[in-house]
Amino acid sequence: MAALSSPSLILSLSLMTILFSQAHSLNCTSQKFTSNKLYENCTDLPSLTAYLHWTYHPANSTLSIAFLAAPAHSDGWIAWAINPTGTGMAGAQSLIALKDSNGSMSVKTYNISSYASIVQSKILYDVLDSSAENSGGLMKIFATLALPKNMTELNQVWQVGSSVTNGMPNKHEFQPANLMAKGKLELTKAQVNGTTAPAPSPSATTPTSPTPSGGDSGAGLRFRNGNAGLCVISLFLGGLGFWL
Repeated sequence: MAALSSPSLILSLSLMTILFSQAHSLNCTSQKFTSNKLYENCTDLPSLTAYLHWTYHPANSTLSIAFLAAPAHSDGWIAWAINPTGTGMAGAQSLIALKDSNGSMSVKTYNISSYASIVQSKILYDVLDSSAENSGGLMKIFATLALPKNMTELNQVWQVGSSVTNGMPNKHEFQPANLMAKGKLELTKAQVNGTTAPAPSPSATTPTSPTPSGGDSGAGLRFRNGNAGLCVISLFLGGLGFWL
């Protein structure tokens, strides 16, 4: 019994608790926002430890999003974009969150015409509101955009960078994870608990968003994270047997 109070066992217990907590939290359905922000859909994006929550309002063709990602460095930046002309970053209409010189977070818009030059500019879609936060190792972009009517899907691109100079984001890395950070977002097919549900019917007012739920890719990641949690528990039990 004396071994149960040993510093090594206590350290092992603490480490296993932390690992299990991290494994359990890595999915969009567990994420909560300040000011009671709620979204109808969410998905664990397949690259760069990023997550997207969204609600599409067909009555007025607006898209409300919350994009979360871990920047490449604590003083870096994150970006979420719609590309109306392609699937990559060139041509992307981007929202970029970064720290201002006073340490506060802000969202800036960039029309990425090429990889050679990144200049802050107006984008093709009206941004009705936007804000940014930085907490828990994740930067967060909140925004509502006005989209063309009858838009059913879009090409989304997301990215993270490690540094900012004079209020401007510096280039991101071109590793496989960066190059794979893109995909389609289907606006009219609501994602509920990993399955596709009928899209909400148009109404005269903006619908009230229910509790966030995950998308298809989120379900896959939640499954893998569940396996990670089981592995952690197995390691914990094995370590406990050793100390006993």
